[in-house]
Amino acid sequence: MKIIKPTFFIEQELDEDKILKNIERAGRTCYKSENLIDEDSSKRFVLNIIKRGHESVIEHEKITVRIICDRGVTHEIVRHRIASYSQESTRYCNYCNDKFGNELTFIEPCFFSSDSEEDVKNKKIWLDTMAMIEQNYNMLIENGAKPEEARAILPNSLKTEIVVTMNLRSWRHFFKLRTDKSAHPQIREISNMILKEFKAKVPTIFGDL
Repeated sequence: MKIIKPTFFIEQELDEDKILKNIERAGRTCYKSENLIDEDSSKRFVLNIIKRGHESVIEHEKITVRIICDRGVTHEIVRHRIASYSQESTRYCNYCNDKFGNELTFIEPCFFSSDSEEDVKNKKIWLDTMAMIEQNYNMLIENGAKPEEARAILPNSLKTEIVVTMNLRSWRHFFKLRTDKSAHPQIREISNMILKEFKAKVPTIFGDL
């Protein structure tokens, strides 16, 4: 059994200047104001359309992110549209194989992170449960169950990978919902990590969030 923390990888090189210029070229079509494009105009143009709420223009650009989290979090992620998703399949992945180190991998819940007596007890209950699930999953496979059958006992805490592609407007909507204090702690954890990177790489689009 392996316990890991959630993480993510941006699947493309993010060049803010190129992104902004592409958005400006598309957006100025609406006004036929392409003659106003110069070396420094794209940032001003994009900031202005965001300020005015004309965010459909930023849908012309997209970002793809590989998110490593638990399956409970992905159940919330895939509720977002417009987006494309490709996720690790428990139907076809046999976690008893060497490819997976012959073990299940689980995401450590962020809400058992304190040293309080209650959290220590709860985390032990969680760890014991994950160990039991791994043991029983392996037994099912050894007894001839297919991965698509054995997966019936796999929990939300199981590590999964999901590749998510959203246009920039959809990402902004995603972050507004999933970094809010009312969001589930685990999706808020990974969403804040991704947003921090987006702010660093594409501050014109995400700096106000």
